[in-house]
Amino acid sequence: MQSPASWLPRQPPAAVRADIEAALTVELTSVVAGARRRVLRDGDRQIDTAHLLHSLMEYDPEVRVAVGRPSQVARVLGYLVQRSIGYGLAWQGSVEDSGALPVARDAEPPGRSPSVAAGRGMPDVPGWSPAAVAAMAGALARARRRGDKRATGMDVLACVAADPESRAVEVLRRAGVDASLLAARISEPSRHVSQG
Repeated sequence: MQSPASWLPRQPPAAVRADIEAALTVELTSVVAGARRRVLRDGDRQIDTAHLLHSLMEYDPEVRVAVGRPSQVARVLGYLVQRSIGYGLAWQGSVEDSGALPVARDAEPPGRSPSVAAGRGMPDVPGWSPAAVAAMAGALARARRRGDKRATGMDVLACVAADPESRAVEVLRRAGVDASLLAARISEPSRHVSQG
């Protein structure tokens, strides 16, 4: 199976970031802009999966429905807001790699899903954690598999939730959301997501 990284041309990091951002819907572009503002406001080094999750939860109603009942959404947002004063302080100054450091371009280890293995072979993109780049590449690969040229918020959520070592999954876990179940529900062929 071809990895999500394979859609990325082998080019300089700035060009890779431009390719990622050019393949987003208008709504997802707003999500990325919101994540970038959050990075600047919080003094973080780069967009990570928790920044993406936070912006997805704020900007995309379909993502909020997928995450679960209003009480679960409120808990997830509560944990995300606490990032700058609580457990997220341990993340400051560190890079979120979630095991997605470049090892072998376009190679997926046996037994790992494409979404989880997406970070392998990812270029170092300034302003983005390797796990966030992997999530975006996986989202674009999902969109292309169904014939779309642009990724949606649900595509990003599916890939973020499928990486068990990402910061976003840590937040979901703390808020009582089963990220692996969430990823499986989103990945169902009908893409119908029921409230948990």
